[in-house]
Parts: sequence; structure tokens; C-alpha cells
Amino acid sequence: MFDKLTQRLAGAVEALRGRGRLTEENISDTLRQVRMALIEADVAVPVVKSFVEAVKLRALGAEVQKSLTPGQVFIKILHDELVRVMGEPGGGLSLRAEPPVIVLLAGLQGAGKTTTAAKLARTLMQERKKRVLLASTDVYRPAAITQLERLAAQVGAGFVAVAPGEAPVAIARRAREEARRGVYDVLIIDTAGRLHVDAEMMDEVKAIDAAVEPFERLFVVDGMAGQDAIHSARAFNEALDLTGIVLTKADGDARGGAALSVRQVTGKPILYLGVGEKVEALELFHPERVASRILGMGDVLSLVEQVQRDVDKEQAQALAEKLTKGKGFDFNDLKDQMLQLEKMGGLGALMDKMPSALAGAANRAAGQFDARQVKRQIAMINSMTPKERRRPELLDGSRKRRIARGAGVQVQDVNRLLKQFLEMQKVMKTFSRGGMRGLMRALGGRLPPGLGR
Repeated sequence: MFDKLTQRLAGAVEALRGRGRLTEENISDTLRQVRMALIEADVAVPVVKSFVEAVKLRALGAEVQKSLTPGQVFIKILHDELVRVMGEPGGGLSLRAEPPVIVLLAGLQGAGKTTTAAKLARTLMQERKKRVLLASTDVYRPAAITQLERLAAQVGAGFVAVAPGEAPVAIARRAREEARRGVYDVLIIDTAGRLHVDAEMMDEVKAIDAAVEPFERLFVVDGMAGQDAIHSARAFNEALDLTGIVLTKADGDARGGAALSVRQVTGKPILYLGVGEKVEALELFHPERVASRILGMGDVLSLVEQVQRDVDKEQAQALAEKLTKGKGFDFNDLKDQMLQLEKMGGLGALMDKMPSALAGAANRAAGQFDARQVKRQIAMINSMTPKERRRPELLDGSRKRRIARGAGVQVQDVNRLLKQFLEMQKVMKTFSRGGMRGLMRALGGRLPPGLGR
């Protein structure tokens, strides 16, 4: 999300290398570059101004510690100020109210309110063991109601059916009654959006707010919306007295300015980051981690948490034991690893959290793990017989042609997959002989060559 901003800030800090002290003279050009980088990232101008002034005040005359360079001192100052601008860590939804706790979602059309409703429901159900009911008042887009109904079924939440011609306020009131009768802990109400803020939309969302008196009022904002996000955040906050913000599409090629602006503009905390389209792609907001990613330090803590949350531990343990006992790595194992990677959003999503020092290798690896290529590879493995998956040496010319026809690919694609598998198999043999140390020697600090190409 912050790639361009990260690159610009890294270039700005580079100018301070070799300096013995931070002075007004030697940081003036750096601060000018920081200002331009933030403006290009669509950070609100008042936020840019206060941020640069705060950095300058702290940086002037700052003594360089023995083991640090001026660049490192400056990065520490930038990091601290970025954290300050983005506010306190998002502790998630507050449910300290008599159930059902009502959560109202508001925002522009296309911001991701409907998927966010399902993501919140899943998070509350899995992590906080709550019973959740979902309702949509977007009567102008029947597809949105259908989408929420489908997502509710996917995550296992309750759903309020909408009668033809029913008014948004009436739907919200009935949803509240259904939540009470059904003894639900949380009711999440998805409201209608427009392409732009208008009086009619604001009147409707205020009427729904007055009718059900929600405990949480969340503004869902597209992280790629730029200055529009800032204007709409201010308008919704004035209309609803927001309690928090959900920043969506944080995994996209956005400039990142919304994350640095909406907190300052509204004075309300960012609670969550939407980091993908899947229902599990929702993270608590940690400003210090986001600041680290902006400055190219990566977000290893979030990466570790994601792996702990999404990786099938029993499956991983079974593979480790299999390899330790000297049993061969086969196509079933390779397919399992690919599915695990897909579950975590693909290699690109993981590499986005790695420090920029690894950016070159990360980008090359992410390019090799093209999502479409991985799906084709899984299709080829699915076209194999159980015996062929266990014994890849059986794959002769006729078997390869049959597999290619079944997966809708060319024979050379099957040959490429087989070559990559054999390379991976060698790495796994090394692992079985020398444990993790042997694996790292085999990888040489890199991913297995050619995987995913």
C-alpha cells in the first residue's frame, strides 16, 4: 500500500548519510522531500504541515548516538511522528454494552462496507465467541443485500431478510427486534452508500442512527480514495459522531494518504485494516507497525501473527514428521503448501510485510508466485491419479498428455511443474537430513528456484 511513499522517504533520508549532526541546513532539503512525498501520497495538506513542523522541531540539533548515523536518528523521529499522527492502536470493537450491541457501518459506495460487515462478523464469532446478526438497509442495490446474505452464510452469521418495498429505517428497527428475540450478542447494520456525499444519503443514515441508537458507528473508507476519503470522513463524522474507522483495500496499490489523514481529520481511531477480499482478511490497526512498513522496516509481528492464525499447525507438523522419518515429499504435499499460501493471501501479501532490505528478492519471488499460475498448478495436480501424486516418477509422456488435457494446459506446463517439484523435493530431502539448518543451507537465503513460474 505504501510502496511509493516508502521509496520517496528512503531517498530523502539517504541524503543525511555521513553527516555528524542534524542541523537546520542539512535537513532542510530532506524535509522538503518528506513534504513532497506526503503530498504525493494524498496526505491532507494540514496534516503534512503539522507533521513536517513536528519532525523539524525534534530533528534540529539532535545529537547522534554513538552507534547511530544521522539517517537512523531521522528515521526514528519520522517513525515516532507517524505513530503519533495515526493515533493509538486499534483495540477492535468495544462490546461493553447490553446485548445486542449494535454496530452501524457507513461510507461511500464501493468502500467495502458489505465485505467489512462479514469480516467483522467472522472476527467477532471466531476470536470473541459472539453470536452475530447481519442486516442490510441498502434497498437501492438488491445485489448488495444478496451479497451480504451469501457472506453471512459463508461465515455462519445470522441474516435479516428484507421484504419487498421495506424502508431502510424499518429494516433497521426490525433487525434490532430480531437480534433481541434471537439472543444475539452483536447486530451489524450495513447502510447504503453513494458515489459522493449528498444530503439525501446523510439524512437516511442519520434517521437509521436515531432509530436504533448504535453503540458503535464505524466509517468504512477506501484506502485508495485519496483526498475524497478525507472529505467524506469529515462529512460522516459531522453527521454521525463516529466511534471508529475501518480502512479497506490496504493491500492495494494505494498512495496511503488516507491512513495518515482520516485519524487527524476526524479525531477518531482507526480500528481495523482490510487487507484483501477474503472474509478472513481483516487486521487490527497497529500504528507503530504501519509506520514501520511506511519506512521500509517491514511488519514482521503482523506476519508472524498471520502465520500463527492461518497455517494449519497439524498439517505442518505432519509434513515435518514425514520428512524427518525419511518419507518423500510428493505432489500431495506440494498442493497442501500452495493452498496454505493462497489462504494467507498469496506470497505478495506476505512479502508486503517484509523489510525493504529484502524487497528485491521479495518482488522477484512474488512475481513468480502469480495467483493464476498457482491455480493452474493445483489444477494439474488435481488431474493426476492418487498413485501419480505419490509417485511422480510414473509420469511418462502419455500420462503427462492426459494430465494436460484434464487441466486445460499444455504438456510443457506439466513438464515445468514436474521440474519445479523435483527441485522442491531436493530441498525437502536436505531438510530431512539437516533440519532447519540444512534447509537454510539448501535455500541459500532464497526461496526454492523457479517455484510458481
